[in-house]
Amino acid sequence: MNVTIKTPEEIEKMRVAGRLAAEVLEMIEPYVQPGVTTGELNQICHDHITQTQAATPAPLNYRGFPKSICTSVNHVICHGIPEDGKRLKKGDIVNIDITVIKDGYHGDTSKMFYVGEPSILARRLTEFTQQALYAAIDLVRPGERLSSIGKAIQKMADKERFSVVQEYCGHGIGRVFHEDPQVLHYDGYTPRSDLVLAPGMCFTIEPMINAGKRHCKTLRDGWTVVTKDHSLSAQWEHTLLVTESGVEVLTRRSEEPFS
Repeated sequence: MNVTIKTPEEIEKMRVAGRLAAEVLEMIEPYVQPGVTTGELNQICHDHITQTQAATPAPLNYRGFPKSICTSVNHVICHGIPEDGKRLKKGDIVNIDITVIKDGYHGDTSKMFYVGEPSILARRLTEFTQQALYAAIDLVRPGERLSSIGKAIQKMADKERFSVVQEYCGHGIGRVFHEDPQVLHYDGYTPRSDLVLAPGMCFTIEPMINAGKRHCKTLRDGWTVVTKDHSLSAQWEHTLLVTESGVEVLTRRSEEPFS
């Protein structure tokens, strides 16, 4: 496992990329309304990233992915492809996943949005998943083991009778979109998950939580991942920096409680 420790110069570039990614989620929020298509949301984000931010949308053409953002609606767990024919309707929940490249470094973050008023279950699942992310972030500090993140999320999910997707995980990030370490969101020990955190490490935490069973399947497009039982799924994501004294949330949005 090759976990890179970022230099002060690299950390500053990560901060810039993280701020830009967070800004895209703040910018797009007013547009997430009943009747908008996910294709339209993709175009608005693409134009903002490329024209306003003078940055690059990392997903576009990444291993063949055809769009600039991911839009995962209702029972879609992750990697939903924006479509001009996919119109959001009242009651939907949607995850918008943004990754921006600026000066060669990545900022990766996602947020859940309500389209109109969600169902009680949809709101409960969405709020829980955000709480699970925040609880995991609170654990990040030098000397902590990476495995504590998955253990904490799994324990919380079990208590609520939700399930944690195990096929996808958080990841190291920097000049490379996906690098070591892999960050498990469930309680599953591997030698890699026993990594001791150290200042200068950058990685994402991005739990995917299902209202039903944890099992998933990938659709014929090769990207869109859905729950096998068609239950709702939610995800939140942040890019983090391990500091000398704790953690810095590089993709923090203005409404969030982090310092």
